Amino acid sequence: MGTLVRYSLLLAFGFVSYACVPGSGSDLDATSNMSGATGGVPETEEEKILNALGQALSQNVVGAGLSEEELAFVQRGFSDAVLGQEASVDLNEYGPKIQAFMQERVSAGAEVELAEATAFIEEQSAVEGSEQTESGIVIQVITAGTGANPTAADTVQVHYHGTLRDGSVFDSSVDRGEPATFPLSGVIPCWTEGLQRISVGGKSRLICPPDLAYGPQGPPGIPGNAALVFEVELLEIVDN
Repeated sequence: MGTLVRYSLLLAFGFVSYACVPGSGSDLDATSNMSGATGGVPETEEEKILNALGQALSQNVVGAGLSEEELAFVQRGFSDAVLGQEASVDLNEYGPKIQAFMQERVSAGAEVELAEATAFIEEQSAVEGSEQTESGIVIQVITAGTGANPTAADTVQVHYHGTLRDGSVFDSSVDRGEPATFPLSGVIPCWTEGLQRISVGGKSRLICPPDLAYGPQGPPGIPGNAALVFEVELLEIVDN
């Protein structure tokens, strides 16, 4: 799935989070001196790539739930490091504190998200036509299939569109214009179970509770304890 591909990319940029050290309390107005910190609307191909780079790098800190004011300190640290300017704080002193800071922020956010996810799952289970499995997955049939149902040992080809509960898209083979093929034994539990309830040619909406998705430690781009929504069309059971 595309999310896993992007996760590998972000790991390659992992060093960036060590350069993005929050400030020690200096005036926020200092960020006004950052050259090109906000940039503009990308127009050329190179500018669009650079914008995409910024989006990719942001996944290292998005789970921390930074405010606009806090983000300004991150931007200042990043800009100073990249442009070779004098740092506002000592990286050797504050760098080792980043991991604990991020873990604390992510954990706090995950607790809030779990409550929201639980309420969302309950709400979706009450939608007319919904079926909820014993494990907690909510399945809403969009189009009934006429073919066979896969087993957990099968490899399938699907088109899918993945969103968070607020509708934000985090992964989509539909948007990429290319179906995905993978073994059901190698995906999140929600997919392993949910796909077995879709017949070839069918399309369903799978609402996945956090414990059957990515749990409290969501990958980049997905909050910890997030409920995930997938519209999945089962195209084929692939011969192994």
